[in-house]
Amino acid sequence: MPASLLVASNRGPLSFVHDEDGGLTGRRGGGGLVSAFTGIGSDAHALWVCCALGDADRQAATAAPGGRLDLAGHDTDGLQVRMLADADGIDAFTFGRAYNAVANSTLWFLHHLLYATATTPCFDTAFTREWESFTAYNRAFAAALAEDAAPGAKVLVQDYHLTLTPRQLRELRPDLRIAHFSHTPWAPVDYFRLLPDAIAREVLLGVLGADHAGFLAPRWVSAFLDCCEQVLGATVDRGGCTVTYAGRTTRVAVHALGIDPAELRQRSQRPDVATKEQALRAQIGACKVVARVDRTELSKNIVRGLLAYRELLRRHPEWRRRVVHIAGAYPSRHDLPEYREYTAHVLRLADEIEEEFGEPGWSPLLVSVEDDFARSLATYRVADVLLVNPVRDGMNLVAKEGPALSDQACALILSTEAGAAHELSEHALMVNPYDVSATADALHRALSMTPDERRERARGLVAAACALPPQRWFGDQVDALDA
Repeated sequence: MPASLLVASNRGPLSFVHDEDGGLTGRRGGGGLVSAFTGIGSDAHALWVCCALGDADRQAATAAPGGRLDLAGHDTDGLQVRMLADADGIDAFTFGRAYNAVANSTLWFLHHLLYATATTPCFDTAFTREWESFTAYNRAFAAALAEDAAPGAKVLVQDYHLTLTPRQLRELRPDLRIAHFSHTPWAPVDYFRLLPDAIAREVLLGVLGADHAGFLAPRWVSAFLDCCEQVLGATVDRGGCTVTYAGRTTRVAVHALGIDPAELRQRSQRPDVATKEQALRAQIGACKVVARVDRTELSKNIVRGLLAYRELLRRHPEWRRRVVHIAGAYPSRHDLPEYREYTAHVLRLADEIEEEFGEPGWSPLLVSVEDDFARSLATYRVADVLLVNPVRDGMNLVAKEGPALSDQACALILSTEAGAAHELSEHALMVNPYDVSATADALHRALSMTPDERRERARGLVAAACALPPQRWFGDQVDALDA
């Protein structure tokens, strides 16, 4: 039966692993995206189209007729799932080039301003082949969506992995109502022009194939409009927030994403979180806690955060033996050499801090590189100060989750370059993410803050964080397609 509401994303609501007997075990995905989308399963004939990300996913998709998974016994709230793999034109080789070489090594670097421009990027014949794989990967999604969509259906395409899909889908099914949402920042026009001219135009035209384009913060909307105007020569109405090109008009809007406080707090009450919290409290004793919870992603700026903590201990020795920095630095994209080296850099610096300041009975730094969601929630609960200092971030939900769970009404130190700054700056201590000394000053101020000031700031943070839960964020985008 054709679907009336479809969601497309690289990662789906379900992933598979091989169990000890060689069979397949399905696991529900985490995060606000899954919570937002799976809630619609019982309300509409909805379908989530995603990609097989590993060997177990690929085996499950290959065994399922047309990639439509047998969801018996799996928790997807009634939402149907189609997982694309070899039969759909996305074999492991195509996926690897599209995902690693283009999505994560080109578009992610572009929108997060991560290139060391003296040497990168370098767009050569190898990149041309990689871009062809990226185009094929997007085309496979467009074909699957076109096949499964009912007449006039609504399709919500997610993120930079599927930048080209809206236009490709429009060409196949002009009857559909299509939205695209960018979970990343959008590069300013001068940086966006690092892309070859033809590729830059393809990226913009891909998004403009949608009827509605959504972003997490006003500054990302502004950057996108600048690119459409200056790179494409499109007609931009900034008051009405529309882009018109070649006779088609795309509406552009901000859809900020918050947290579901009830779900988050319920999850934090489970025994596994209590066990992790008990272990952390045994390690920190009576010390105050500076916390961070991040992937070892280049944009998250963990290294400068550690340098700021080191400077705090050097300039304010009164905090020695009185504070512990708990840093969750979980693995990310280890297929890419830049990420492996960054993780190694984080661990080397952590060792240096421990060697310089550690004393019997006091470890200044507790670093974990294990992907442990329960430990992350426990870290929020014990935090006095939460450090969120990305060099650039589309939103950053950690800045919203931490204050909602902290038992101490934690203070938030937040980068001006996080999308969340638009909503949280009034109640956070804002820092330039490149200014290590200013971040050290903010750490000292946050640790010295009176309980009354912390509670007042925390109330504002929690109210802002909970104002736009995932279900509303999703619903607003669906409603926008009715306009």
